[in-house]
Amino acid sequence: MGRDLKLENLTKRYGELTAVDHVDLEIREGEFICFLGPSGCGKTTILRMITGFETVTEGKVIFNNRVINDLIPKKREFGIVFQSYALFPNMTVEENIAFGLKMRKMPKKAIAERVDAMLDLIGLSNWRSLYPAQLSGGQQQRVALVRALAPDPQVLLLDEPLSALDAKIRLRLRAEIKRLQQELKKTMIHVTHDQEEALSIADRVVVMEGGQFRQVGRPIDIYKNPTCSFVADFVGTSNFFDGRRTNGVVDTGRRKIKVMQNGAAADEAVSLAIRPENVEVFKKEPPPPVAEPMNLVTGRIDVVVFQGAAVRLLIHMDGEEIISDIIEKEFEQRDLKQGDQVYVYCSPEAFLVFPEGGGRR
Repeated sequence: MGRDLKLENLTKRYGELTAVDHVDLEIREGEFICFLGPSGCGKTTILRMITGFETVTEGKVIFNNRVINDLIPKKREFGIVFQSYALFPNMTVEENIAFGLKMRKMPKKAIAERVDAMLDLIGLSNWRSLYPAQLSGGQQQRVALVRALAPDPQVLLLDEPLSALDAKIRLRLRAEIKRLQQELKKTMIHVTHDQEEALSIADRVVVMEGGQFRQVGRPIDIYKNPTCSFVADFVGTSNFFDGRRTNGVVDTGRRKIKVMQNGAAADEAVSLAIRPENVEVFKKEPPPPVAEPMNLVTGRIDVVVFQGAAVRLLIHMDGEEIISDIIEKEFEQRDLKQGDQVYVYCSPEAFLVFPEGGGRR
């Protein structure tokens, strides 16, 4: 089984409040896991229970086939990187990285070699004698990262380490963290509320809401096949329509929509979700040839938002709104602009169907 980490029936209560509610997860050695969810969903509480900074109310944290609930943080040999870099301001970069090694009473020569290796890893060898105040936020976070990695922890835990940085540095550091994880083959657990961050670096994503796991899976599966409307709404953008389904047709009260996803009940309340990139937009006239004419409706482009490679359209359709994302080149070719009357088409296969009230925000 290797040095796997298991959470069994893990629960944390603060008086009447249940912050983490009976969750189970097996994290394989060398795996990169992201806990993703809105503020207050319990993701940092789980991280703190894994590190030992928070006591477990119920259930077990098991590492390397051993229950570690009562093990103090120091004995767990896990590394942690916080949102605030927590570097010692009176120590140089070199001294900050060496600090944990000195605490472990490593020989001086071994410490010097390890610090050199860590500085090479993040390309900051020339900055070794600088103090944290002389570094940018991104450089400070890289130092915090290798300071946690220097003692060679069994597992590295990252608590929203990039949220205080600006967008471009976040992107660069995201790639850096992924590279380090692959190079060192280190088990990493990353907590974030940034869906793009989670999808871009994790091997598996754990989507959380209200102290529970809503879905666990590969980033592509979480995005393409969300198991509930909360996940469809929280991860990426979705258009939602509520109605009643009978024999593959959903009546929203304003229109009828053909869907492909099978349902057990002949007549049931459902919530439909469709991603903006699956909403096709055509300039009026003539009507475009489509596979399912029932799903072709007219609308008006109310808002155009340029997003670089894609253009986002907010389209008004007889009292309802729908978002469509189309690539910029196609937007130009179709000569679309604000105020245009258009046709909107949603393929039956593109709809996800959930029981109504299935956890949507």
